[in-house]
Amino acid sequence: MERQVSSGAEAGRFLISLEDLDSVIEDQSSGLTTSGNANEEENGQDESGLLAYWQNIGRRHQVQVPVDMAEPIQQLTRNNQPQDREMVPFITIGHEKKGDELLYEKRQYKKAKWACVTEHEARYEQSTSMGFMKLMKYICQQNSSGLFLGLSLPIVTIVHTNQTRSELQPEVTIAYNLPAQFQDQVPQPFDAEIAIEEWPAHVIYTRPFDGTTNESSILREINQLSGHLDFPEQIPQDTFIVASYNNPAAPVRHNEIWFIQRL
Repeated sequence: MERQVSSGAEAGRFLISLEDLDSVIEDQSSGLTTSGNANEEENGQDESGLLAYWQNIGRRHQVQVPVDMAEPIQQLTRNNQPQDREMVPFITIGHEKKGDELLYEKRQYKKAKWACVTEHEARYEQSTSMGFMKLMKYICQQNSSGLFLGLSLPIVTIVHTNQTRSELQPEVTIAYNLPAQFQDQVPQPFDAEIAIEEWPAHVIYTRPFDGTTNESSILREINQLSGHLDFPEQIPQDTFIVASYNNPAAPVRHNEIWFIQRL
C-alpha cells in the first residue's frame, strides 16, 4: 500500500454504507424492495422508495444523497446477499489469547489492487458517507467495463489520529478490494477522485470488535489493540484501518481494527 498505512466526528454509525445496504434488505418485508419478477413500473417505484429511504437517513445526519444514487443503491441492494459477497483472502500466521479472549490475530495479506477515495468533510460521518457513495457508483457499472463489479468484504476505512490517539483527524480513505476476476484487468473509474492503488503484500495485526462503529469505539479499539502488542516500533503511530463486514442492525455486528506491520 503506497500510503502511510504501508509504513506505518462525531459519534454515530457510518451512514450510507455497507451497513445501510443490509438495513434495506432487512426492510424487504415492508415493501422497500421488490422481487426479480416485478414489472418496470414496480421497479421504478422500488428505486424511488429506496432512494427516499436513504435520503431520509441522510437528512437526519446532514448527509445529502443525490438523485443519481438511485440506481447504485438499487443494484447493491439487489446483489447484497451473503452468497454474492467475496471475502478478501488472507492467511492466519499467528494469534495471541488470554483465556478465551482473542487479544489479536496476525495475518498475511497478498498484493492486491484496491479502489480508494479520500474525503475531508467537516464531520467524520459525512466523509465516510461521501466516500462510500462514490465507490458504490464505481462498483455499479460506472467504470470502463460497464459491468457490475460485485461486493468484496471487508470495506475498509483508513483513519488517522492525533499523536495521543485521543482524536480522529478529518481525513479518511474508504477502500474497496477489487474482486479476483478484476485484479489483472482493472476497470477504470469514471470518477477522477477514485484512485486504483496496488497495495503490496503485508502483515496486519487485527482485533475483532462487535457493535457500532463510531469515533468513540474506533479510538477505544485502537488503544486496546495497541496495549496488547509488545513491539510498538513495528506498528504505525497514527494511521489505522477499520474493517467493516456487516450491518449494525444485526444481533452480532462484526468489525475489526487493523494495524499494518512496518516493513
